[in-house]
Amino acid sequence: MAAAAALAERARPLASPNPGVGALVVNKGRVVGRGWTQPGGRPHAEAMALEAAGAAAKGATLYVTLEPCAHQSERGPACADLVAGSGVARLVVGMGDPDSRTAGSGNARAVGAGITVEELDWDAEQLGLSGHVAATVSRRPHVTLKLAMSLDGCIATSGGESQWITGAAARAHTHRERARADAILVGGGTLRADNPRLDVRLPGLEARSPRRVALTSGEVPEGWTAIAAPESISQLEGLRYLLVEGGAQTASAFLKAGLVDRLLVYRAPLLLGGGTPAIGDVGHATLNAAYAGGLVLQERRQLGRDTLEVYQRGEVERD
Repeated sequence: MAAAAALAERARPLASPNPGVGALVVNKGRVVGRGWTQPGGRPHAEAMALEAAGAAAKGATLYVTLEPCAHQSERGPACADLVAGSGVARLVVGMGDPDSRTAGSGNARAVGAGITVEELDWDAEQLGLSGHVAATVSRRPHVTLKLAMSLDGCIATSGGESQWITGAAARAHTHRERARADAILVGGGTLRADNPRLDVRLPGLEARSPRRVALTSGEVPEGWTAIAAPESISQLEGLRYLLVEGGAQTASAFLKAGLVDRLLVYRAPLLLGGGTPAIGDVGHATLNAAYAGGLVLQERRQLGRDTLEVYQRGEVERD
């Protein structure tokens, strides 16, 4: 399943408006077919993998990150029907589809065709499906907040200098995150002060530069979209993944609204003392309130001279 999830990564975010899914067909310990959701959402991962496997799919195991879709579409057949008629003996699903049009009926259709079905119930983030869950269940994009700061939590010096707090490796990782997002958002103050490009500058990924959004009640340049409040992200059509980059007040606004699903903290080995704090007031008057809005550490790694910490929304127990 981890290999299928790695394939799904190739689909993000190009598969929009469909979720990025990965699939593998394995027969007698050998991979005979693989696929991922294609740009624009079709063909689906299962269709690609089964076509690649051909006759070798008979008696094989199909691994797919998301339950095969069961609803009819003018854009292509239901994957549940393709799986049912493929001859595979076993279907292993990373997680069930929360979309009410499928929601268990895809697996049931495979069972009805005599296929053994196993649902692993992996975490959506592991499968690259957190955006699909957010869009389907919460009716908004999955939000990643990125903060680049000094050891003492500042994003700029007392004189306002901020480029560059982090080094080249951390900046390259940020551009990789941009390439995985459907849209990127900054505050109106950052837009007016810096006129940021917000593009992807990694060789070969320049075409994956996301849509640009500003949190502001004012006017925005051509090619930008303005929203007046964090909650308005639910009105942005076609988004599954939103990356929020700054500045401090924008970060605070999303945290205060409870809309941050994932937090990336790039920490440089600097002490700025008296600089601009990374975030402002998020409304926590007590420690219990702060813990209630918890973020759980998922990963820590070194990026050149800097450190990256990855947090996800979760319950944090206070000792």
